[in-house]
Amino acid sequence: MIYRKFGKLNWKASALGFGAMRLPVLGGDEGKIDEVKAIEMIRYAIDNGVNYLDTAYPYHHQMSELLVGKALKNGYRQKIKLATKLPIWTVNKTEDFDLILNEQLEKLQTDYVDFYLLHALDKQKWSSVKTLNLFSRAEMAIKDGRIKHLGFSFHDDLAVFKEIVDAYDWDFCQIQLNILDTDFQAGLKGLHYAASKGLAVVIMEPLKGGKLANPPLKVEKMWQEIGVKPIEGALQWLWNMEEVSLLLSGMSNLQQVKENIESAKKSKIGFYNKEQLKKIEKIKEVYGTLQSIACTNCQYCLPCPNGVNIPKIFEIYNGIDVYYDKDRARELYRELNKKERGSSCVRCGRCEDLCPQKIGIMDWLSKIDNKL
Repeated sequence: MIYRKFGKLNWKASALGFGAMRLPVLGGDEGKIDEVKAIEMIRYAIDNGVNYLDTAYPYHHQMSELLVGKALKNGYRQKIKLATKLPIWTVNKTEDFDLILNEQLEKLQTDYVDFYLLHALDKQKWSSVKTLNLFSRAEMAIKDGRIKHLGFSFHDDLAVFKEIVDAYDWDFCQIQLNILDTDFQAGLKGLHYAASKGLAVVIMEPLKGGKLANPPLKVEKMWQEIGVKPIEGALQWLWNMEEVSLLLSGMSNLQQVKENIESAKKSKIGFYNKEQLKKIEKIKEVYGTLQSIACTNCQYCLPCPNGVNIPKIFEIYNGIDVYYDKDRARELYRELNKKERGSSCVRCGRCEDLCPQKIGIMDWLSKIDNKL
């Protein structure tokens, strides 16, 4: 495994971190993790050098932390740095900070979290952090040892990101970045800004929710010209930059774990030359003509109170002209039961409040239902 500088901390992180967000499940139910397979994956990763494990309160319908706690038994907790996140949107009063953190520690079966993040900060959530004075609670938790390092994950524009970075002496942050999102949210400018302030920068969505894993034939051939396979090509683009401390991959099976570890072992700053980087820019341009909705399948919008399967609908729609034609898209859409389709949306707006990508979900659901 290759290890990289982690901001101003005297610790090096494995180039690849394990994200416990897309673990294997039973019967398609995100709340029913396949414990045997998931634990095997996590322990294999740790046994092969991964030393950063990331989870969060809402992942897998609040079951991810429980699974991670089980996976870290038998000495595995001592082998890694553990990260989890405070769901700001559930914090209604200052005391909730401690109630939630203590619940998380119990689920994770540990006395402390190495890296604690204020989850999915945007302008609104940042305002809540300040209004509720959550820093006072976080600093108390650092003082009593329940938290070792404080950071935040982020989903908003660059100006908000810079404001948050400058407001506190953070140890690290987590941003969305991949070959398609260079100018989206914090983007490359945010990466450089945070790193210049001494923060370690953890990368999420390196494959944009898996969209970069199975590219259209035209894009696959372009990666071949560069000399790499699509998944490794996208990951190496991130590892190519010294400002990247590590990247998280939400892996769903053991084969993905093995393949990503092998890619991490080959990673280095300066992996690509200037000509190869120019070709990757061309790949970005091709994708820009194909994808309509910036959904990453994070599933924060689920469960929909009315049963609409929002990520699946967007997946089908984004697949038009990339993987199949409109007739096939109609077939896939009609295979959903009626409750899952866009026509069941009652425009309550809950999904849009939760969406990190700020997608106009309700309008898209209506548009897609009319088309398909």
